[in-house]
Amino acid sequence: MDERLKKVIDESRNIVFFGGAGVSTESNIPDFRSESGLYHAQQKYGYSPESMLSHSFYEQKTKLFYQYYKENLIYPDAQPNDAHKALAKLEEMGKLKAVVTQNIDGLHQKAGSRNVFELHGSVLRNYCQRCGKFHDLDYIMDEANCRDGIPYCQCGGIVKPDVVLYEEMLDDNCISGAVSAISKADTLIIGGTSLAVYPAAGLINYFKGKNLVLINKTETPYDNRASLVIYDAIGKVMKF
Repeated sequence: MDERLKKVIDESRNIVFFGGAGVSTESNIPDFRSESGLYHAQQKYGYSPESMLSHSFYEQKTKLFYQYYKENLIYPDAQPNDAHKALAKLEEMGKLKAVVTQNIDGLHQKAGSRNVFELHGSVLRNYCQRCGKFHDLDYIMDEANCRDGIPYCQCGGIVKPDVVLYEEMLDDNCISGAVSAISKADTLIIGGTSLAVYPAAGLINYFKGKNLVLINKTETPYDNRASLVIYDAIGKVMKF
């Protein structure tokens, strides 16, 4: 672990971690916001990822939504990396009180983290829009449960990913929990995010603690407010 970060952690009692796509890229899950991702989507489908992952697109072009979703957002073989493992260990040690993530891959929980606020939901949860029954990822990926690529519940309703699409609101309970955790923290570690996506990025404004640590490969708008800025891969920085 980076010695500067280790010193901050050693002195902290209530750490909260806020992470973005850069945490999962080290598990070989690409950031769909990258230029290659946008280019790929626009060339193959004729729409940007932002368009295809919107609520209106889901409603109007459900088949194409699921084609893109299954091909680009599902990585069942992905494994937690050194960053996920380090955070789970810090929680086990009693140092880390919560993880707030913009990612939808469930890797924090897979690594062992228990108190995780998933701002944008999870691909691992899916629910029937008719009866409300929840289904796992295997269910919606199984073509036996799909018609024309669209997953259906036994009741006949369409099964929708429990993921916050563009044009949809974030979950109030999740936001409240994240705000509460961040506002109580003495140290907030932010990693793998450019802090450009709102309202999620606005959560940083609730932090009133001592240490604001930013770990990212590139600059963010909040670098001048941080007590420690590290420009590097988060897994490399946090590895025990």
